[in-house]
Amino acid sequence: MQRDDIEWMSTARDHAIAEKGTDPANTPIAAILVLDGEEIARGVNHTAECCDATAHAEIVTLRAGGAAFGDMRIEGATLYSTLQPCGMCTFASIWAGVSRIVYGAGRDDVHEMYFEDRHLSTLDFIADAYKDDLELVGGVLAEACADLYFRPGDDVPEEMQAND
Repeated sequence: MQRDDIEWMSTARDHAIAEKGTDPANTPIAAILVLDGEEIARGVNHTAECCDATAHAEIVTLRAGGAAFGDMRIEGATLYSTLQPCGMCTFASIWAGVSRIVYGAGRDDVHEMYFEDRHLSTLDFIADAYKDDLELVGGVLAEACADLYFRPGDDVPEEMQAND
């Protein structure tokens, strides 16, 4: 973990709350893209609002980052996410040239509904396949970030579960 990781994760969490509130039903996931200590872009989850399964906070942020940076590849950037990125977001980060993914709450901190596969951690696969190209740092402000989401023991109605 780098010195600024806590500060950036706190900023991402604050952005999630400012945009989506603290009700886990609103899926307050936020991401921030940082290059050389400067914010390039930020975003929140907009899947429901946009009726777009790809509008995860990380994807929204990478799209905004590419537009702001003027290139789809932002070599050496760090992507901060309040929740462990799914496979789609992780692979998109690789395609965008992100060299670090730093996340807050991990798959064990939140309800299983947030992950596309209940038994396989995409990040384990990524860490093995891209171990020289991508640094993964998890658990930064994990508890504070996990407070935004349904927890493992929560009884979440089936109709609210996106990945059931």
